[in-house]
Amino acid sequence: MLITFTQATWDELWDESWQSAYSPENEPFVNVTTTPLEIGLGSFQSIDHLYPDVWLGIGQRNFPVPVHIAIPEAEHPLQFCFLLAGRVVDSQDGEFSRDYTMISGSGVQPNMAAQMLGDQRLGFVEIVMPPERLATFFPDVSGQLPAELSFLAKGGDWQTLLYPKSNGVIQRVVRQIVYCPYTGNTKRLYLQTKVTELLGLQLTTVLLDRGGGLPRSGLKPRTIAQIYAAKDLLLANLANPLSSVELAQQVGISDRTLRRGFRELFNTTIFNYVSDRRLAQAEQLLRERHRTVAEVAVQMGYSNAAHFAAVFRRKFGITPTDCMAGKSGLR
Repeated sequence: MLITFTQATWDELWDESWQSAYSPENEPFVNVTTTPLEIGLGSFQSIDHLYPDVWLGIGQRNFPVPVHIAIPEAEHPLQFCFLLAGRVVDSQDGEFSRDYTMISGSGVQPNMAAQMLGDQRLGFVEIVMPPERLATFFPDVSGQLPAELSFLAKGGDWQTLLYPKSNGVIQRVVRQIVYCPYTGNTKRLYLQTKVTELLGLQLTTVLLDRGGGLPRSGLKPRTIAQIYAAKDLLLANLANPLSSVELAQQVGISDRTLRRGFRELFNTTIFNYVSDRRLAQAEQLLRERHRTVAEVAVQMGYSNAAHFAAVFRRKFGITPTDCMAGKSGLR
């Protein structure tokens, strides 16, 4: 049996749970609550203001049956997530598990869904902050957010959603946070140190990959060729793209291999790749001025012109009409 929640219902259940939260002795910065029974069994610790505007969550949760959450389009802070146990999948071809961490960048989160598989236990750590706070952890020489990390602060644009590979060192630090041996202010100081270490380890894997410091992929040459063939199929039919399952069948690999390999080769999900290419092609068509905004929207697979205009503006900083008039957008 699958249990489905809207984001609003999910939040209401947790709001009720937090009304009975408590703080351990000598730890006023920690709040502990139990998981709502409608969701599963478990507990959750919230460590508020570990640093200014930085929030740490530590949870353990059992899901006897699959749980599905429908997440609406909304503004999103900067979030880093790590799992010790369990697996979460989402509708944007993302997988979050012991093997893959998650970075949910700031900006506009699209409509999506997340599903926790049934008959499993999740052990997790999450760190949430406004994007500008990241500069206090890893500043450039002027004290600002380094250009290499600017992809995590999208403002009114679509957020960057990444699933960097985990490793033994990252898992060790996650365990040290979950099973912190200290209490009181010693615990606070210990967690501050470990959070900084964990963020550094996760972002290092991302930056090395984006900058070419590590091998791009350990995939076999044949598999790489199949994934590039899938990308070509997407580009050939952006208005009505095949699903990842259909793409995988077309090129002769499994859906799981395609989704993982696509992230490794192109550092993005299939969903985000299609969205970016659609908008890039739409911009080109608008600047040619041979079609109306409504015609371009339909040609690129957007059934609602108003939604197309809103997505276009988030991406380029101007409306489709402004684009047709020759105005410059964000670059």
